[in-house]
Amino acid sequence: MTDGKEISLETKAKTDYATNGAVHYAKHIAENSSFKKIFAIGITGNEKHHIIQPVYVTDQEIIILDELETLENFKEENIEKYYKTEVLKETPSEQVELQEIIRLSKQLHEDLRNYGQLSEHEKPLVVSAILLALQDVNFSIDMLIGNQVSKDGKKIFDALSNYLDEVEVTPDFKKRTILDQFSFIKNRVILNRIDSNLGKTPLRYFAEFINDKILTAIKSNVKEDVLGRFYGEFVKYSGGDGKGLGIVLTPSHITELMCDLVDLKPSDTVLDPCSGTGGFLISAMHKMLEKAKTEEEKKHIKREQLHGIEVREDLYTIATTNMILRGDGKSNLRRTDFINTDIEEIRKLKATVGLMNPPYSQAKNEATAHLSELSFIIRLLDSLTPNARCAVIVPQSTMIGKTKRDKENKKRLLKYHTLEAVITLNKETFYGVGTNPCIAVFTAHKPHDPEKRVKFFNFEDDGYVVKKHIGLVATELAKDRKKKLLDVYFDKDEAPTSFMVKSTIKATDEWLHSFYYFNDEIPSVEDFKKTMADYLTFEFDMRSHGKEYLFDKEGE
Repeated sequence: MTDGKEISLETKAKTDYATNGAVHYAKHIAENSSFKKIFAIGITGNEKHHIIQPVYVTDQEIIILDELETLENFKEENIEKYYKTEVLKETPSEQVELQEIIRLSKQLHEDLRNYGQLSEHEKPLVVSAILLALQDVNFSIDMLIGNQVSKDGKKIFDALSNYLDEVEVTPDFKKRTILDQFSFIKNRVILNRIDSNLGKTPLRYFAEFINDKILTAIKSNVKEDVLGRFYGEFVKYSGGDGKGLGIVLTPSHITELMCDLVDLKPSDTVLDPCSGTGGFLISAMHKMLEKAKTEEEKKHIKREQLHGIEVREDLYTIATTNMILRGDGKSNLRRTDFINTDIEEIRKLKATVGLMNPPYSQAKNEATAHLSELSFIIRLLDSLTPNARCAVIVPQSTMIGKTKRDKENKKRLLKYHTLEAVITLNKETFYGVGTNPCIAVFTAHKPHDPEKRVKFFNFEDDGYVVKKHIGLVATELAKDRKKKLLDVYFDKDEAPTSFMVKSTIKATDEWLHSFYYFNDEIPSVEDFKKTMADYLTFEFDMRSHGKEYLFDKEGE
């Protein structure tokens, strides 16, 4: 294949270039057999530096596709989807679902505001209340008739209370906390009177909308934090109510990746001390249930092995609803302040895995310095069992350590715990928030060996792109990129230093790929010619503008 991305089928090209040869044979098969649609794959290089070039071949056309890192897309379970998206250019089903979720989120957000006059933190609570009420077998939407003696809100409240009893939400104070968050729907006048435009109460309208259009999505998307996605949309449409408080909800592909990086096992006990809407716990539960072998093991995972802490009552209620709707009635969520909770109480959980997206930008001065992302990381590591695995997602600035206190925290971290890896992520991961994130992976209660070579990844090219009116979506390259990352992380594959660097570290270093990376690739003849041409152009420009003195040899 030429540098201009053209396939040559001349004899010398077929024998000297892998892709050309593969295309030649694929073309022959397409023209002389019953197989008319063929993927030709040319692979050149070695384990560390290689190119995988797929080409789609028929007897009528040749389509050069994007280069890949692995052959993941050509597995039996992936190849049909790869063909549909990369060759036929069909929109992936996940993207269609996401578009629908966003459309429904926007519509429901507008309706909650227009018909219910609800505040931003009340909107997701109404959604949660109705979702729980709809689980009660004795509740029916037909009961919501706008009676002013027995109000619709009271009926929804009683139904969700009954369902919390049915799934045995314990202890009692936990149930009371949840019910307190929902109590406003019982008597809020505008929610409980018949709206002349709707011909029914807003609560009945919301219940019909949620039952018909949202409940199905939540139950069918086991891995997706659909309620969390709705919450994120509410925050976004409200003009960023949550951003000032550092609320940045983690995308599901990142929560799943972090579960993979800590190699979650069905025997693990997981702690997320900043659980938000429950995204990490949902991904962890899904991953552990996939690996569990018996029903008893699955039941134990749901009941005993997933723990979350959330300080905000509304987020705590949403997270609890989220877990209940996925069949985890107990959910082990605590509504408390992680930083100020007795650490010995947290250690009693005996968590073997920590997952966290801490609040961002809370350490604004000396008085709030203890709320920095590094402080949260250290406290989480201190809370885990010896040799527990921990993955956190934080702004890249956290790994740099700008302030004196940050540098002290980094030093303390290495004294008691081990940094395993830092992964620089796609700048658009938190699309619309303006945070450049990274994932850091640690081993708890194992002092960092000064001779240890930590892995630093540049994973900015992760196969996710921003689509207008949708946000961040996966391309068909996402699977391939993720597999490459995990293979290199777990030492199953090698990679050039442009992707992964291993280095010993000091507390004063910037713990990012960009700090340790140097280009070890031998320049090509084309690179050399281009550099020379650039230099000569620069010299000519300077001399023509009377700056030839720049090129005088020293001492002349």
